[in-house]
Amino acid sequence: MEKANSRSITTNQTGIHEKLDEVVQRHLKAEFKKPIAAHTQAAFDEVNEKVQAFNGPIILDSCCGVGESTANLAKLHPDALVIGIDKSAHRLDKHDVEYKQSDAGQYILVQADLNDFWRLVEQANWQPSHHYLFYPNPWPKSKHLQRRWHGAAIFPTIVAIGGRLEVRSNWQIYVQEFAQALALTGRSTKVSLYQAEQSITPFERKYWASGQQSYRLVIDL
Repeated sequence: MEKANSRSITTNQTGIHEKLDEVVQRHLKAEFKKPIAAHTQAAFDEVNEKVQAFNGPIILDSCCGVGESTANLAKLHPDALVIGIDKSAHRLDKHDVEYKQSDAGQYILVQADLNDFWRLVEQANWQPSHHYLFYPNPWPKSKHLQRRWHGAAIFPTIVAIGGRLEVRSNWQIYVQEFAQALALTGRSTKVSLYQAEQSITPFERKYWASGQQSYRLVIDL
């Protein structure tokens, strides 16, 4: 079990970043041309074979970490194939040792760069029913706005992938910025406090045990 020692977000921002609109609008007008990494292409091709053969909903659990959330989502959506993606082999390797659940539904864990994997998902037209982004790295320093998913060049692809998008964070500004970025695409949603009887990720469990709150947005893209 994780100890309740999670520190609160430290940031030099007092609200939504003053350059958020400018940055998002620039990305919405530009094409993301970064080459796809060979290792992510290979990982995607392997998973895509299973996706194309699967007769049911596809769900994305992006930034899945150790995959506990992926297993939990598979239990919540027993008819779906849940795909957890994380760039860290170290985190994913912990899954079978500490976090694997024998009563979970159908899920796959994939090591991949999301900047590449999401573009491949869009190109392959997966059309997931749900897309979960639980507690992504907040990059709370103001100068790191473009490292946050809503401030990154990949943001238009997240929107294009579609599905029912749910974003959770223990930093309210992160979710507020994400909602404002979505509003710039003509999609309106609200940010709310999120509470539940059980946590779904290790980070969520640590934050709640430390007395921190979670914020979320949910939107059908």
